[in-house]
Amino acid sequence: MTPSPSPNSRSELFTQLAVACIGAGVVTSVAVAQGQNPLTALGITLFSAVAAVMVGQIL
Repeated sequence: MTPSPSPNSRSELFTQLAVACIGAGVVTSVAVAQGQNPLTALGITLFSAVAAVMVGQIL
């Protein structure tokens, strides 16, 4: 069983996730404007944000 993160870690994790979503969302908006399916774009955005936070936690 892994310990739950402290409040500071949760806050930092939320901030990292928000920044990653904003960054991925900008690129996704351009892709949707060029005709990509919005659901596919949303899936890519969420995957990219979660992957970025995971890598950030490892580093």
